Amino acid sequence: MIQLGAVFFGLGLLGRVARRAGISPIPLYLIGGLAFGEGGLIPLHGIEEFTHLASEIGVVLLLLLLGLEYSASELTTGLKKSWMAGVLDLVLNAAPGAIAAYLLGWGTVGALAMAGVTYISSSGIVAKVLGDLGRLGNRETPVVLSVLVFEDLAMAVYLPVLTAVLAGVSFLGGLTSVGISLLAITVVLVVALKYGRFISAIVDSPDHEVFLLKLLGSALLVAGIASQLQVSAAVGAFLLGIAISGSTAENATRLLEPLRDLFAAMFFVVFGLNTDPRSIPPVLGIAVALAAVTTATKVFTGWWAAKRQGIGKMGRMRAGVALVARGEFSIVIAGLAVASGQVHNDLAALATAYVLLMAILGPIAAKYVEPIGEFFQRRRQMA
Repeated sequence: MIQLGAVFFGLGLLGRVARRAGISPIPLYLIGGLAFGEGGLIPLHGIEEFTHLASEIGVVLLLLLLGLEYSASELTTGLKKSWMAGVLDLVLNAAPGAIAAYLLGWGTVGALAMAGVTYISSSGIVAKVLGDLGRLGNRETPVVLSVLVFEDLAMAVYLPVLTAVLAGVSFLGGLTSVGISLLAITVVLVVALKYGRFISAIVDSPDHEVFLLKLLGSALLVAGIASQLQVSAAVGAFLLGIAISGSTAENATRLLEPLRDLFAAMFFVVFGLNTDPRSIPPVLGIAVALAAVTTATKVFTGWWAAKRQGIGKMGRMRAGVALVARGEFSIVIAGLAVASGQVHNDLAALATAYVLLMAILGPIAAKYVEPIGEFFQRRRQMA
């Protein structure tokens, strides 16, 4: 109890520091986990069962609330508009992670995991940065959100594939897992488009206590069933979020946000606890190189997507840097890979260092892209 109390209180202090600094708290949570895990300053013992369960709930809530941000119609519309930019994003940003894994000798499984780590932007960090900077109404913001929608749908296919590969199932078993996932996505989208209001009515309740119990219960049930079907529990939670729409989704988001933040913080801490900080220095150079390359590829993706919509140069730059941040999804992918025991132990260290860099760099780049762009624009005019 004392250790858990210290962990939660410490997370609160780290969150306050992050808010004061104007950055995402994710890097600080990871550092906190590194400090008190194996090889850290003061290793914690006796809280493993609780933290493991809390971290799994954190993943479910992260993906549930991500699904609540989109309606089925928004997903399908966004997919139609952004599929070309989404494919470019996938190719440019998954390739560096896969290549790095092959060069490090981690094989196909490691390459598949690292491809996901470097590919997916952090929807949570991006949304928060756009809100904090007052850019939600900008012309380029729909472009950014459409790319994020494509990434989230890609994850609904990627995670079952990764789960199947990590479990060592046969090729036929892997195809079955992907087929179930695609079928589930199709069914959920069709049901959500035609009968979403009925699903929302089943979950909804004017009583906050009843509403919370229904939401959390249904999320854990769906995630558990998805896991039993060899489809990622995270995908199950994401699909449930899509199926809930309208005012029910808005009320659910407000009600679940504090719980999500609490359990998600535990998820990042647990990932840090399971990573030996002494393993980070050997991979830090690789993490910096990956950060540099994938920052450039994300900026190019956003620039190209915004240009296709007729947006000006400054808007294109804002769209590009908005996509830079990596966070929760990258750690979820690395966590699944490391927990399976099928990848090299250094993958956790590389993913941690990479996410630390990108979760800090993303918000800073988004904040200062305008003054830097205006500076170079004035230089060109003077020349």
